[in-house]
Amino acid sequence: MQKTVKVLMIGDVIGAPGMRALFAGLKGLVKKVQADLVVANGENAQGGYGITAEDAAHMFDAGVDVITSGNHVWERPAVAELLESEPRLLRPANYPSGAPGSGSRHLLTAGGSEWLVINVQGREGMYSIDCPFRISSDIIRRAKREHPRAFVVVDFHAESAEEKEALAWHLDGEISALAGTHTHVQTADERILPKGTGYLTDLGMTGPADSVIGVKSEICLQRSMTQIPIKMETAEGEATIHGAVFTLDAASGKCLSIERIR
Repeated sequence: MQKTVKVLMIGDVIGAPGMRALFAGLKGLVKKVQADLVVANGENAQGGYGITAEDAAHMFDAGVDVITSGNHVWERPAVAELLESEPRLLRPANYPSGAPGSGSRHLLTAGGSEWLVINVQGREGMYSIDCPFRISSDIIRRAKREHPRAFVVVDFHAESAEEKEALAWHLDGEISALAGTHTHVQTADERILPKGTGYLTDLGMTGPADSVIGVKSEICLQRSMTQIPIKMETAEGEATIHGAVFTLDAASGKCLSIERIR
């Protein structure tokens, strides 16, 4: 009987460089870490803003099982139809009712493990959407009835480290892992909370290494020095994959270890 299962969570994929890194390196990484499930945030896949059907298809071909997103998922005009037609692409669950698509995905992997992936978005420094704490709890409560054997993992797309930590503590013992996305900077605070939930404030980004959060450094310098909102452009050059592997106890669903990936 399988004693552990692993989920590989990949940080925000940034434009063409991030997509190239994913295509070139993900399958080898999955094999190396023996991941049962791969979750990647794809809200910046198309030129740094949004995602298209072609991007989603390429990410699935590269080995991603579920694509999560955040505030930039709405940037492309055809995304409503894409979210409705592709259940493996999530938008944050706490957008108001009536928003296209879904914020959670239940699935069985080839190895036979059962998962529930939840995508929520923070409100501190972002949009005043529905409460991520209440919405997450509601989804998990339903899942406990409908899919009691599923391992639950959460991508919390948020600006505030405080809000990310608070949600992890709120859900401690109810989920196996929570990882943050959005800031594009990988944090070094991975830990297992008292009731067994694995936590990392931010997975980082999968994108150009010589950049400022994936953007051309000269543009970010101009924006900072002039305070003029110059249009951001994705940097080019060598790219890296950032993320983390959460190893879970197959019987209890509790997190046993966390390994950051770069």
